[in-house]
Amino acid sequence: MTYLYIKSLHIIFVVTWFAGLFYIVRLFIYFAEATEKPEPEKTILQTQLKVMQKRLWYGITWPSAVLTLIFGSWMFYLYGSLPNWLIVKLGFVVGLFLYHFSCHRIFKQHQHGEVKQTSTQLRIWNEVATLFLVSIVFLVVLKNSISFLWGVAGLILFAIILMLAIRIYKKLRAR
Repeated sequence: MTYLYIKSLHIIFVVTWFAGLFYIVRLFIYFAEATEKPEPEKTILQTQLKVMQKRLWYGITWPSAVLTLIFGSWMFYLYGSLPNWLIVKLGFVVGLFLYHFSCHRIFKQHQHGEVKQTSTQLRIWNEVATLFLVSIVFLVVLKNSISFLWGVAGLILFAIILMLAIRIYKKLRAR
């Protein structure tokens, strides 16, 4: 019974972590787009966006990442073994933490008023979290029911569809 409570908490914090990751990059996009605004609008927007980023990052995203790690480790301890699907999932989780740390780098840049990425680059970056989410959920739900090759093919197809959607959206915005 303890395992199910820990699993529930793990899922809750995974959801809030992803919510934070999705929203922080949206705030990064708005911050980058604010650089194109005239003064004083630029300063007003960027000042407000810095506050929003800081509250989200330290109030939701970081705590959720840490609690996800704690409850995930606890589940692993209670689970007692390391099946192949879980090894692959942990690889995706490591990748997700690398993504999180790179978002932290962008967050720090914005807190210092630096913008090194365009809004288009950040829109593409936002979809990386989607790829992790889809990969991890399918892996956890299907476990060994799907072959590795079909999983990789599906992930590549999904990534291509996301990139095409970004291109179409960019063209529609340009009009």
